Amino acid sequence: MCGIIGYVGNKKASNILINGLLALEYRGYDSAGIATLENNEIKIMKDKGRVRNILDLDGYKELQGTYGIAHTRWATHGKPSKENSHPHMDNSNTFTVVHNGIIENYNELRSFLTDNGYTFYSQTDTEVIPNLIHYYFKKIDQEDTDYNNKTNSFENKTNVGNENNYKDKVLEAVVKATNDLKGSYAIEVISPLIPDTIIVARKDSPLVIGTKSDENYVASDIPALLTYTKDFYLLDDNEFAIITNDSISFYNKDLEKYTKEIKNIEWDASSAEKNGYDDFMLKEIFEQPNSVRETIGSRLKLNEACNFDDLEITSEYLKSINKIFIVACGTAMHAGLVGKVLLEKLCKIPVEVDIASEFRYRDPIIDDKTLCIYVSQSGETADTIAALKLAKSKCAKTLAISNVIGSSITREADYTIYTHAGPEIAVASTKAYTSQVVLFAILAIHFSELLGYDNTDITINPDGKTIKLYDIKKDILELPKKISMILEDTSLIKKFADEAYTQKDMFFLGRGVDQTVALEGSLKLKEISYIHSEAYASGELKHGPIALIENGIHVISILTDPSLAKKSISNIQEVITRGAKTMVITNQDLENTNFDYIYKIPETNPLISPILSVIPLQLLAYYISKNKGLDVDKPRNLAKSVTVE
Repeated sequence: MCGIIGYVGNKKASNILINGLLALEYRGYDSAGIATLENNEIKIMKDKGRVRNILDLDGYKELQGTYGIAHTRWATHGKPSKENSHPHMDNSNTFTVVHNGIIENYNELRSFLTDNGYTFYSQTDTEVIPNLIHYYFKKIDQEDTDYNNKTNSFENKTNVGNENNYKDKVLEAVVKATNDLKGSYAIEVISPLIPDTIIVARKDSPLVIGTKSDENYVASDIPALLTYTKDFYLLDDNEFAIITNDSISFYNKDLEKYTKEIKNIEWDASSAEKNGYDDFMLKEIFEQPNSVRETIGSRLKLNEACNFDDLEITSEYLKSINKIFIVACGTAMHAGLVGKVLLEKLCKIPVEVDIASEFRYRDPIIDDKTLCIYVSQSGETADTIAALKLAKSKCAKTLAISNVIGSSITREADYTIYTHAGPEIAVASTKAYTSQVVLFAILAIHFSELLGYDNTDITINPDGKTIKLYDIKKDILELPKKISMILEDTSLIKKFADEAYTQKDMFFLGRGVDQTVALEGSLKLKEISYIHSEAYASGELKHGPIALIENGIHVISILTDPSLAKKSISNIQEVITRGAKTMVITNQDLENTNFDYIYKIPETNPLISPILSVIPLQLLAYYISKNKGLDVDKPRNLAKSVTVE
């Protein structure tokens, strides 16, 4: 998750920009850069690696400009490199931009701009933005009759004419450019045409403006600016602003000007990182639309093959292997269980999921025909790293899935792919889990395409139901919107939590892929509420666990696969007849049932339903823990990253 900083005022901008980037390091990044106006020319200092590396770049110490923009990048389009680092400029060096988010149609825009004479120097999606702004500005400027009387191009006339007129033209060009963008963005724009001015825009990516007398600031997060101010404007989607040292003007997409309420944030740096939420866990639950969107990134498009240019696995290699192992711990292992279903259904390759702490001690059968996938949010999980080293010693290929660039597991593995969940501070994992499952889904589609299943009907259950990869791609792309729909109303979950938080034991049931969600829901409850809970495959009830069901006990069932609905309903009836209180998480239309609670989630393909069905369970664990007065973010005896066996 990238970071954005901007400053316009009377102080040396480079110091403020660097300090702001340092405050955003927790977001994760692989490169950094700043841009300031020096003697009517934009100077850019950027490179891959840490923010502090900028301090050693030639020319940094000479920077004296009093306004500028800055960025920390986590690579999505193009590898970490100086060329791919932000800020980016247009071909004329007139517009400089930093950008957070994903431009989903950047290939089409890049082709359009190339056809119109523009050249690109990076692999990023961001570089289309300054060039698109230049394209529209040039058209707008040429239509200005006053300007048509001038003899030189506007690039050479940075101080000619009415500066406010230029601001209006640049703003209009920015609005026109963003109208062409599909995806998410938070954008800062500076130009010598409008000195001491920053123009910003936002859609589906956070951006705040901090303000004080004679100085204004921009950032992707409030904590980066708390050293300077506690007064903020919080930008909403499709809002634009023109920012100078002593004024901020807000506009909508119709270029209509309006006022915005200022917010006084009385937080210290620690609480401010929660962005107004009571706990990090709740914040991270509500960040899942964006973390899933960021993880999908540019890897998945409807009418194109999945983009895994960073993963050198060929169709020949996939056809040669006889087994895939997925190895992980805790929540990451539960994500791996969903990954098993996806890989087996879409690729027809046998998959085993193993607990990392047990894997190397059971002498697993591994050879050069085995692909081993290792999942770790932090990339520092000791058991998982040890299991990876064992597989490498047996000549297996290893693939790491991690949320942290440069972590130990990524350095050890043959291949690495990243989730883009951003920093997850709460010990109980939420957005990392859904990001891992999304990445597994896209990886399974990619492997399936390599194996030649991209235009075939793939059988996904014993009843003969089939699916095309196009259909599941479409469902994946709709996940951020559907997650947002779930989060719009949590009242029923709160009501059930108010009733259930005094329980000593709870049970979770599910069939097929729903059982993997039951396991994760049970773990969440254990982790933060200290209530004993168990998860079972629904069909196993009558083989022992049903002996534990008694009057008043709470049972949560997950029911998202229509092919298993009737059998699952029968299993739930078995616990109801023994006095259980039931909640059913479902996307099915259930009629004539006597369930106590039915929580309806949006419908999606059963293979990726865990990404939606787990969210009510995360909320349930959270609200139960809050009802018990516990520390949600730091449950007893647990650590975020387990770096010892």
